[in-house]
Amino acid sequence: MTKRTDATNTPDQAVIRQRKHMPLLHLTSQSHFSDSAAMIGVFDSGFGGLTIMHALAEMPHRPDLVYLGDNARAPYGARPGKEIVEMTKQGAAFLFEQGCQLVVLGCNTAATIALRPLQQNWLPTFRAQFNHPINLLGIVVPTIEHATGTLWRAQDAHVTGDRFLEPAIPALASHQVIGLFATQRTVESRVYQIEIAKRRPDLGVLAQPCPELAGAIERGEERNLLREMIDEYVNAMCAQMDGRLPGRVILGCTHYPLVADLFAAALGPGVVIINQAQAVADSLASYLDYHIEYAQSPSAGRCRFTSTGFDRQALKLAESFWGSSIDFEMARLRAI
Repeated sequence: MTKRTDATNTPDQAVIRQRKHMPLLHLTSQSHFSDSAAMIGVFDSGFGGLTIMHALAEMPHRPDLVYLGDNARAPYGARPGKEIVEMTKQGAAFLFEQGCQLVVLGCNTAATIALRPLQQNWLPTFRAQFNHPINLLGIVVPTIEHATGTLWRAQDAHVTGDRFLEPAIPALASHQVIGLFATQRTVESRVYQIEIAKRRPDLGVLAQPCPELAGAIERGEERNLLREMIDEYVNAMCAQMDGRLPGRVILGCTHYPLVADLFAAALGPGVVIINQAQAVADSLASYLDYHIEYAQSPSAGRCRFTSTGFDRQALKLAESFWGSSIDFEMARLRAI
């Protein structure tokens, strides 16, 4: 079920009107959770970021959370980098204007392509209009810390904007390989390969692009088709290793955990699938402990969901993952 969120038209609104979305309700720039000391926003190109949102919602002292899925323009994985940066900026600005003080880019493509440019070139000027601190966080570094079992150096915490807990799984032995399934743009960015090499230069990274998978998940395609696609991508990775598979893999698109059972079946019981959402939640909990300026109010713990427009069919998989129906408000993003 859906309401509506407004912030100004973009050319893509024609796409929204053509889709079978829910009834619309006007939403102002004021937050529904105005009594909270701080809210956290989660941005994704579609429904995939709900995997991150779900983990954050299970934090012991969880904050108020606002989700924005740019479903009308999903997937991001094959778009030019400049478009990804611009659309991610629009999504982040919307969440900040809703009252969020922290925005997590719960989309690997957005995090790998847009996070650094926005942190360096846009956020310092944009935050000047607020009378409270705001920050933009990614999900790649927590995932890598968890996957490699290697903590980032404390002196670099101010650069990454993150502070991390001890990884829940042991460090990999030398000369092992981590597998990466991701969108075409994430693989081409080589961010995972570069960041893993900074921490563990002795490890190999085997990246397998899955160019059509996020879009198929976002459209709510049948499970048989999704299974065939995943089997094809797993077989392609296997062929790269002469018939073997890595012992540990990262699902480097937040859409993929929505079909994690299909990946597990294709990979077999001997392969560990890194829980990116839990890694991000652990990292954020530590970040909030360290950054008292984002202290949460006692009333925190509510969730709100917004979207730029989606097909009803696609919502079924998202609600199945979430465990209940989700009431979405429609969002319009404006050029920044």
